[in-house]
Amino acid sequence: MKLKMGPGVLVAAAFIGPGTVTVCSMAGVQYGYLLLWALLLSVVATVVLQEMAARLGIVTQKGLANAIKEEIGVRWIKMMVLGLILSAIVVGNAAYEGGNIGGASLGLEAIFGQEYQSFYPWIVGIFAFLLLFLGNYRVLEKVLVSLVVIMSISFLLTAIITGPDISAIIQGLFIPKTPDGSILNIIALVGTTVVPYNLFLHTSLVSEKWKSKENLKEARRDTVVSIVLGGMVSMAIVVTAAAIPSSEITNVMDMAKGLEPLYGESAKYFMGIGLFAAGVTSAITAPLAAAYVANSCFGWNTTMNDLRFKLVWMIILLVGVLFMSVGIKPLEIIKFAQVTNGMLLPIIAIFLLWIVNRKTVMQEYQNTQFQNVMGIIIIILSAILGAKSILTVFGLF
Repeated sequence: MKLKMGPGVLVAAAFIGPGTVTVCSMAGVQYGYLLLWALLLSVVATVVLQEMAARLGIVTQKGLANAIKEEIGVRWIKMMVLGLILSAIVVGNAAYEGGNIGGASLGLEAIFGQEYQSFYPWIVGIFAFLLLFLGNYRVLEKVLVSLVVIMSISFLLTAIITGPDISAIIQGLFIPKTPDGSILNIIALVGTTVVPYNLFLHTSLVSEKWKSKENLKEARRDTVVSIVLGGMVSMAIVVTAAAIPSSEITNVMDMAKGLEPLYGESAKYFMGIGLFAAGVTSAITAPLAAAYVANSCFGWNTTMNDLRFKLVWMIILLVGVLFMSVGIKPLEIIKFAQVTNGMLLPIIAIFLLWIVNRKTVMQEYQNTQFQNVMGIIIIILSAILGAKSILTVFGLF
């Protein structure tokens, strides 16, 4: 049976952004293959949560925020949760959008040089704007699938040309180790993969693509294949970084320069293309997720072509381009976003697990006992991640 790639690829595109590339690079440079098990764990957690989100979207034909609104009976709890969702996703994605555009710009810089670097953020922004302005899910899906394939090939090829030690990779994947000073890196690897806004994005996208419960198997395959592919890309970045002879790496393009003496200019170009694709896909999916969340929270019930929907992603995209172009680093907004995202992940994981166990919502498509056990483990993990994120912001961790 031919597998049609769908919304799952957009979820993979969303979590493999410049932040993920940087975190994976640092892990590889500092600890080699030793932390690959943390990425494997995060991929499993992401598959479990995103499968629940996709199932909810297809069965109810609603976004996650809509489902939460309808299922929470106590008004003040409902308003508090929706306020947290809006703060974390809409404000948070606006704060992080500059980083997504900056990552794509770094990729262009690696490919075409520094001569036109002041124009790169605007080129990325205009490309993302045109794609989103079309307001057509099918076009968006095809372009993002193509970009994810390019990104995957780029990073996987870069990993292959470093000639990695396969037996060491297998040990790193299946024998958990926590070298001295690695706890923050482990938490960062999991946190950059298990992303709250992807749950909202996924429920909305599957209801755009699939209208029948008969598509549940196809959606499950799409989710598993896409996220596993995304996990392999993240692992390829760790493997590539592990080949760097120097530990003096501050960003992903330092990694490309470190590879160049050993593997030639091809390494730089592969890294540049991969980073550009990672940045562009996240620069598109972050505003899109924010628009879907605003659509659900405010009860607009509109399509991608609606002016209100477009205004949300336009504002976030413009804010990202401006932050990047004029060199503004909105540290207070980013700190606020980190705190709200830290609170949101465990809360949304709990609500998601609760909703997909409600027979009135899911009918015969409720969670199995195994899925519930996995869900509870992930909630505990997400609570630890959330606490770490909040404590880090306040300098307590």
